[in-house]
Amino acid sequence: MTDRTEVEPNRLERRKARTRAALVTAAQTFIATGKPNAPILEITQAADVGMGSFYNHFQSREDLFQAAVEEALEKHGAVLDHLTEGMDDPAEVFAQSFRLTGRMHRRLPTLSKVLLNTGLALTASDKGLAPRARRDIEAAARSGRFQAPDAELAMTIVSGAALCLGQLLHDHPERDDAAATDQVTENLLRMFGIPADEAHEICSRPLPSLD
Repeated sequence: MTDRTEVEPNRLERRKARTRAALVTAAQTFIATGKPNAPILEITQAADVGMGSFYNHFQSREDLFQAAVEEALEKHGAVLDHLTEGMDDPAEVFAQSFRLTGRMHRRLPTLSKVLLNTGLALTASDKGLAPRARRDIEAAARSGRFQAPDAELAMTIVSGAALCLGQLLHDHPERDDAAATDQVTENLLRMFGIPADEAHEICSRPLPSLD
């Protein structure tokens, strides 16, 4: 027979986790809709939790919004890690990650808008997309696949391309997101020194599903 003293803490922890997740999800929605200054009361109402519950998890609205951005970044980064697992060529890893991220803007619009509305903070973040992209660029440079002696400068270019592409795809829903993303990725590969025909071939390869 299960000890009641073991069941109750587990149930409490699950309830706390659900409450925190609801607050983070609500915050991500407010960020995505351009409302970073929403009152805490409005956030708790959207999450369907009590005001007191908010302060059991976060010290301030800014604390919550930072967690919401970091978790969105880390979630997408973890997906990319999973979908590029086992790939040996760092240039191909970079290309596949960028191509999948470009497709995310239409398939995961809330996450996309969280990323877009946090803008240039992405470049300096130690979570999510930025450290993974920097890792892939540095690995490709070390192996001789990329001509990218300055990883920080390369990251600035890649981050700008990713953000501007996302905004373009939201502003022009009639545009083919896959074709646009693959063209931008191909251009980045060529900028990093990959021959044009190989860059095109890499960006024509089938992708795993974001689902």
